[in-house]
Amino acid sequence: MNNEKSQFALLSTQRFAPFFWTQFLGAFNDNVFKNALILLIAYRGKTHIANADVMINAAAGLFILPFFLFSATAGQFADKYEKSKLIQWIKLFEISIMAVASVGFFTHSLSLLMFLLFCMGIHSAFFGPVKYSIIPQHLNSDEIVGGNALVEMGTFIAILLGTILGGVLIQQKNGELWVSLAICAIALGGWLSSRKIPHAEPPSPELSVNWNPFTQIWTTIQFSRRVQSVFLSILAISWFWFLGAAYLTQLPNFTKQVLRSSESVVTLLLTMFSVGVGVGSLLCERLSGKKVELGLVPLGSIGLSIFGIDLFFAYTPPPVTELMGIWQFLQTSGSFRVLADLVLIGVFGGFYTVPLYAFIQIRTEPEYRSRMIAANNILNALMMVISSLMGAIMLGVAKLTTPQFFLTLALMNIAVSVYIYTVVPEFVMRFLIWIFTHTFYRVRHTDLDNIPDEGAAVLVSNHVSFMDGPIIAGACRRPIRFVMFEPIYRLPVLNFIFKTGKAIPIDSQRTAPETYRKAFESVAAALKEGELVCIFPEGKLTENGEIDVFKPGIMRILEDNPVPVVPLALRGLWGSFFSKKVKMSRLSGRFWSEIEVVAGTRLSPQGLNPEKLRDVVKELRGAKP
Repeated sequence: MNNEKSQFALLSTQRFAPFFWTQFLGAFNDNVFKNALILLIAYRGKTHIANADVMINAAAGLFILPFFLFSATAGQFADKYEKSKLIQWIKLFEISIMAVASVGFFTHSLSLLMFLLFCMGIHSAFFGPVKYSIIPQHLNSDEIVGGNALVEMGTFIAILLGTILGGVLIQQKNGELWVSLAICAIALGGWLSSRKIPHAEPPSPELSVNWNPFTQIWTTIQFSRRVQSVFLSILAISWFWFLGAAYLTQLPNFTKQVLRSSESVVTLLLTMFSVGVGVGSLLCERLSGKKVELGLVPLGSIGLSIFGIDLFFAYTPPPVTELMGIWQFLQTSGSFRVLADLVLIGVFGGFYTVPLYAFIQIRTEPEYRSRMIAANNILNALMMVISSLMGAIMLGVAKLTTPQFFLTLALMNIAVSVYIYTVVPEFVMRFLIWIFTHTFYRVRHTDLDNIPDEGAAVLVSNHVSFMDGPIIAGACRRPIRFVMFEPIYRLPVLNFIFKTGKAIPIDSQRTAPETYRKAFESVAAALKEGELVCIFPEGKLTENGEIDVFKPGIMRILEDNPVPVVPLALRGLWGSFFSKKVKMSRLSGRFWSEIEVVAGTRLSPQGLNPEKLRDVVKELRGAKP
């Protein structure tokens, strides 16, 4: 049955909660330290620093550079060593960094603090591969999206709280002292939490570590190209971090120079962005039905572009001589539009990243999952460093305004998105499926865990509407090869979905013998490769809502390929918009119909016949056509 347990239930489990709080406190501490340092530069450093724009971008670059230099080595460590102990050593390193950072704040040593920011980047670079590779080891397959959503939500809430705390503490009298106490205490809390993380067996203990970071960077990037779909997902995530780094790095100066507001408004803007990412991440599990839904990725990129462009037009600087506080800013025209844009950029950013992270985890073999995550971190870091350089050049040298820079980013996102979705049409295909199934239907799923997580199987379903294939594809966690009546396969728009999803068109042997022959060859090849194949044995849409006779072609498939059979039943589709009960030209069908996809017990191919399969599917469907 549907699993109604909330993703928040994971926070009460030993296998997830200690890890969650460890990563939360690490991200929290990063941002207390980093934001205190950036605000120190932006608001108190003008008398000592000639160009605060360049220094702020340099600080962002110093934090990110270790991800590029050391992630490859970190990925090897995470695959070779037991992860809970590795995390504890990483947290001890964080404590030592923060102890020295306290000295830097007391002595007002900007050079020391910048170096320690680089060290915190090293700490985070080693934690990254462990962070994402440990999730599939401790969570079930239907918990992975929820677990990733909580991690993303927690990370950005930690960014929010760390940013607020760092900003508030550095503005106090003796602010450097308060920041020093906070970062040491948080680091200690992260280490104590890490001691409760359950044992996570190393997947490749025999791995020989290459200590040369430069040769290993190239090896790891090449390693990530082993699975093309995973590599392309890594590139898509890296582009998001290019955008995110650009937006977040420029917010302090955007606030001061464009919004004409104080440090408190910087904190407000970062709050809005972080809340948006948290909400978007948590919504992913509900919108995706607890499975990895790549269709949310194009939706995310559309929102990032729309609201990034709007941010350029949202605000006209008021004629003020002094920087405004929060309440003064909120009373100016366009302030709420700026806040809404940042929230929605965050929401759609969550839609964009959570499915991609989960996809990398489930499509990568455990033996080298950490190294794949390391490759992701390397490319993320490279794009973030490029983002910092681009910000420094375009703002500090080319003298673009911050709104012009934001507009440039949004337009670049459109161009990159068009390229990605042209190269990988699966994203658009899944997006169209998601739009169709969430616009016209309210889909419930029952017992879909009867469909095997791996290996070949034949799914057998009744055939009620033109949307049966997309509905089943949208409900199932695994890709499915559909055998479809060729006239349905050729329908406009749906043809793009079916073709991209590698559906197999079929027609009658009498009408199109070549198509008929090729269909059976394609089915045999797909099953040999361990794929799922879905058949509609009626061979046509129902004319009256009842299940028609199952044709014998299904037996030919099972005789040549004796794989398990999973019966499916579609309930509630008869009378919906795309069923034959509706005359399409009159637009009289039921929109947002409540329907259900039900899976029966897995059947052995021995002893099956078309009549028995039809009876099983009919019983599953029940009285409601």
